[in-house]
Amino acid sequence: MNVQRRQVRENLLLALDTLRTHKFRALLTILGVLIGTATVIAVASIFQGLDQQVVEVAEGFGTRTLFIFKWDPGFHHVTREEWMRKPLTYEDALAIRESCPSVESVSAETFRWGPAVATKYKGQEMLDTNFSGPTPEQFQNINAELKDGRLFNEIDNMHRRDVAVIGADLVTRFFEGEDPIGKVINVDGKNFEVVGTLEKRKQVLGDTGNDRVVFIPYWTFKKIYPEAKDNFITALAVPGKVNQAIDEVRSLLRRRRNLKYSDPDNFGIATAESMISQFRDIMGTVVLVTIVISSIGLLVGGIGVMNIMLVSVTERTREIGVRKAIGARRSDITWQFLLEAMTLTAVGGILGILAGCTLSFLIRTFVPSLPSAVPMWSVFAGFVVAVSIGLFFGMWPAMKASRLDPIVALHYE
Repeated sequence: MNVQRRQVRENLLLALDTLRTHKFRALLTILGVLIGTATVIAVASIFQGLDQQVVEVAEGFGTRTLFIFKWDPGFHHVTREEWMRKPLTYEDALAIRESCPSVESVSAETFRWGPAVATKYKGQEMLDTNFSGPTPEQFQNINAELKDGRLFNEIDNMHRRDVAVIGADLVTRFFEGEDPIGKVINVDGKNFEVVGTLEKRKQVLGDTGNDRVVFIPYWTFKKIYPEAKDNFITALAVPGKVNQAIDEVRSLLRRRRNLKYSDPDNFGIATAESMISQFRDIMGTVVLVTIVISSIGLLVGGIGVMNIMLVSVTERTREIGVRKAIGARRSDITWQFLLEAMTLTAVGGILGILAGCTLSFLIRTFVPSLPSAVPMWSVFAGFVVAVSIGLFFGMWPAMKASRLDPIVALHYE
């Protein structure tokens, strides 16, 4: 065992000495491995950071919250069939509240389709406000945290009062150094008194849509826009009964929308967990495609390693003959060249890991909206793949070296 360890150490030192002797050639050889490994590390780090961000945002809306709409909320392309579906109604929300025992709280939110809504205050304007009318239960259902003032209540709703609760971005834009409570803002040409402001929410890729919100009471919105038909429903499940709540809501809505047993749902129910899972499915495909593309770099690097090792075998033919003449076995020669190839690609892998980690750090530093966190599995996988490239592509040159006839090798010029 000690003899084997000594031989491995000697072969490793010999491989490192060869790298030092031919630095530029070695660098060109491992460039493909370096680029491929760095790409895998960088992509994995961005995916890891995005995953953490999406989980935080989705769970920030509540792990017990059901999001119900006429199409599936989440990351997907909305089809024409989904656009043409019958809207959910306020009565659907009431039915869920009355008929689903696993649901603790229900809210309905109405809105209008159309161009972006402009919000104005003292000559300032925000053109991309998200303007809607939820029932008061909405704030509890989506974990909206009050910062200042109060949330509107059922009395405000039933009396159709012109009051509003606004998001953090509107406070920053309009009320820097000023108390927003009691001030009047103009939204889409109508005046509303600000009664409350919300805490800033976590974001994905810098998207501040959840902070550019103006909420007014449900029936106030209906008073101003009687043509608004679409409703977005949220339901808060009883703790530990999310799946039961989903089943109850689905069964109720299928009955209310007159669906046959064989008909698919013409509405969508999503949770934080389902949206996280959907995001991971999408990103998993993106990461897989990127890894396949980066593997081309590894393949090119492997071919380069094989070529350079074949050149090395030719250059060191006399050395191989001398080693065989003094007793070196075929396995000794094989492992000498295999270890040299694996050392070559391992160095490329280590440099690629350092480059990938550096790139991840730079992304995190200069593009804060694009999260980046290097997962340990990608570092381990990058190194193992790099070494495996050397093992695979170094096999042929190593076998060729081991099969050389010592007499012929000694006479090689």
